[in-house]
Amino acid sequence: MTSYPVDYSYLITVPSVVDELKSREASMHFIIAREYGARVEIPQPCMIHEVLNMAKHTRDMDELSNTDIDILAKALEHKDDATLLTDDYAIQNVAVMLGIDVKPVVQKKIRDILMWEKQCVGCHKRFDEGDVCPICGSALKKVRKKSKRKV
Repeated sequence: MTSYPVDYSYLITVPSVVDELKSREASMHFIIAREYGARVEIPQPCMIHEVLNMAKHTRDMDELSNTDIDILAKALEHKDDATLLTDDYAIQNVAVMLGIDVKPVVQKKIRDILMWEKQCVGCHKRFDEGDVCPICGSALKKVRKKSKRKV
């Protein structure tokens, strides 16, 4: 059983996270958190744009949902005084590149910033994007391009 009251004024999320609450229990916990200060804020469009640019740069774009992008944008707005809690490696990868402090919840934190590219399963040529090899027509799979630096 969770004990209340607790100061949740430091907790910020985005509307799309609230929309994804599925269980009645999760919804009730969130309602209580709101009563004790948790906030729901819409991310600024300029921050969303910056997140999208970075996700394209790291090539994590295919791994991020719209909700992930909103969360990253909101964390970017508050990056000087906030910590993003997530176990999602793509979110962590983009967040670290944006200078956002990240803490995992259950999983280990990423050790390296990864850059991705696509590799043909047939001829093994590498490409920046796409799903089908323009040379041989085989499928492209996502592979690590390089580790940029240690986190």
